[in-house]
Amino acid sequence: MVVQDRRGGGAVATAVVCGSGLMAGLLATGCSPSGAAADDQAAPSRAAAAEVVRHSADALVRARSAKVRTALETVSGGTRVAIRGAGSYDFAAGSGELRVVLPDLKGKPSGGHQPITEILAPGALFMKNRGAGVPADKWVRVDTVSLADGNLVTGGATDPLAAAELLRGARQVTYQGPERLGGAAVRHYRGTTDLAAAAGVASARARPALTAAEKGFTTAVVPFDAYLDEAGRLRRVRERFRFANGTPKGASVTSTTELYGFGAKAPVRLPDRRDIYSGKIAEAKP
Repeated sequence: MVVQDRRGGGAVATAVVCGSGLMAGLLATGCSPSGAAADDQAAPSRAAAAEVVRHSADALVRARSAKVRTALETVSGGTRVAIRGAGSYDFAAGSGELRVVLPDLKGKPSGGHQPITEILAPGALFMKNRGAGVPADKWVRVDTVSLADGNLVTGGATDPLAAAELLRGARQVTYQGPERLGGAAVRHYRGTTDLAAAAGVASARARPALTAAEKGFTTAVVPFDAYLDEAGRLRRVRERFRFANGTPKGASVTSTTELYGFGAKAPVRLPDRRDIYSGKIAEAKP
């Protein structure tokens, strides 16, 4: 998983670092509350576009659940590291499960690594097939609030609810036009979101993670591209973060979350306490 070291050195990424883990509003002016566009040819104002994006998290909670695909790419010093994941998420419960594929030595997702199973839960990240001395039948638990980025990227994937809640701080949003994504008609919005503003108005589940993330990035402004369907639900969101990473230019991380199959079952069973590994965790590199 991608983990950036903000204290110094030049490391780009590691598979895992001790205890840190792996790396409905209106759609436009004149739209109805259900999100049906009244005039697709009329571009909404920046204020209206920002309002649409800010409410996308509410639309996901109303949808209750969805299937998820994730991609996380880190670039530092000309080196690119990519991680892919897939699974499902329950927005009503704020929990989900992903299988994350670590990169090979060239930074590309590789079948040479056994996928890591991640369970995302309010305040916690659980990982299985963690490697680096952890028994195969044990889980590693990480308190996400203790992570410098609130686990927005440390786990190798952004928690889908956190990705949506981050958009509550959206500003300077422009409507890019209609597109199609996975067979669905979507509207493309581009802008920036403010971490501090998002944390201030986030739901109780997401607020601790976003508050922690305010301290973990080199800038509080996060550029994004968001694609919303006719119900105001996020179909895809791409967010770009920056870390100091101990280098003059720092490192950039692009996190993409795709959502589809809304309403699909997303059962999550948290590991029993006896199945959680409590020993020392060694560092492991891809």
